[in-house]
Amino acid sequence: MDAVRTPNAGLTALVEETGWTYSQFVRRVNSLGTRCGLALKYDDSAVAHWLNDGAVPRARVRPLILEVLSRQLGRPVTAAQAGLGPSGDTPRSRTDTLASELIDLGSADLDPSRRTLLAAGLYSAALAVPGWQDHAGRFELLRTNPRLRIGQPEVESVIAMTEHISDLDDQFGGRMARPLASAFLVTTIAPYLEAEASEPVRRAMLSAAADHCYLTGYMAMDERADGLAQKYYLKALELALTAGDRLTYCTTLRGMSVQAVDLGHGQQALRLADAAASASRQAGPRRLAFLAGQQAHAAAQTGDRAGALLRMKEAERAMEKAESSATAFGSYDPSALYYHLGQVRYELGDLTGAIDSFEESDRLREPVYRRTRVRYNAMLAEKQLQAGRLEEACGNWHRVLDDYPHVQSGRCDDRFAVMMGSIRPYLRNSRARDLYERARPMARGVS
Repeated sequence: MDAVRTPNAGLTALVEETGWTYSQFVRRVNSLGTRCGLALKYDDSAVAHWLNDGAVPRARVRPLILEVLSRQLGRPVTAAQAGLGPSGDTPRSRTDTLASELIDLGSADLDPSRRTLLAAGLYSAALAVPGWQDHAGRFELLRTNPRLRIGQPEVESVIAMTEHISDLDDQFGGRMARPLASAFLVTTIAPYLEAEASEPVRRAMLSAAADHCYLTGYMAMDERADGLAQKYYLKALELALTAGDRLTYCTTLRGMSVQAVDLGHGQQALRLADAAASASRQAGPRRLAFLAGQQAHAAAQTGDRAGALLRMKEAERAMEKAESSATAFGSYDPSALYYHLGQVRYELGDLTGAIDSFEESDRLREPVYRRTRVRYNAMLAEKQLQAGRLEEACGNWHRVLDDYPHVQSGRCDDRFAVMMGSIRPYLRNSRARDLYERARPMARGVS
């Protein structure tokens, strides 16, 4: 006797809400699978089986289906809503997850046999992000290990190590520094999170761990392992919430916005930037500039001209106040502000203004930020070429090549590849040909 086939009403309703045909839906699933390293060849008949016959797609395909629906509908879609299994939104007991999940994530990141799979992991453009109000009661549920006790010196050692790795990242890129961060997370931070400690020390350690996870996520993003970066960012949010650390929580949300805008997900970037700003109470002027500049960039990418210009003015006014204050916040400085101004101008169609802003950003940049120098000067050269200023572009690309061999960064590799492709049509020009010939031996699997 044949099994009774039950149509998947949840998935059917979601697909109908998108307005897609079966062909449009399945093409998006296949395309996202390709970007994640899966060679999928589904056709309309597969969709009919999923919707009408209740057939359940393979486990590795279900997250792709949820993601394409989430992106189209502009909200997170869970497995339960799509009729693809129980919801994964309900967290396990906090006593089982904080340290153990950090160990799982960091250990997988260190394993050469799993790093490729992690790097190809799915980036979600409609991710459900925990709100600040969700932190209540988390601290009381933490498990402790009575055989290990920590104090403020251990907290300070974690902070110092994170700062040291951050310095290495600025100079040499995320590909070089991230293995150090992952190893330290597994071998030192995770055990400290379960150690006996006074309440102030435990909260301080949770904050230090959150900051370290944020940095590790940033380096994964720099290596273009965007799905993995998202995992680290979510863990940083969770740790910051548990610690009641509003600063790291907001900084992480802003970092997630930077990732989203970099990938072209403007609406998601704007939601994250706005959430970071709204959760940041009583922000000082530099921190306000740090948040408003990212809001401006994200708003400009969505085409919100008025909103982008308003936020940019807020950032500029805040930076003016910050420059007269002795209190600094992170690395956000006038150079970073001019970078955001350049991005806003470019998104809004002002190419000349964007070039001027990028040039001023370069003039003000501290020399220690080598990886930033490679990326942003490459962007400046791209915009100069777009404006027909070939020789100026070649000059800035030569400056990029001065630093590029010293940086291990996927995002810098992206800019190198763009340079090589952009300069080929101009090889009859001696400046362009000299640049191309200089760059060829530096290629790392790109041409």
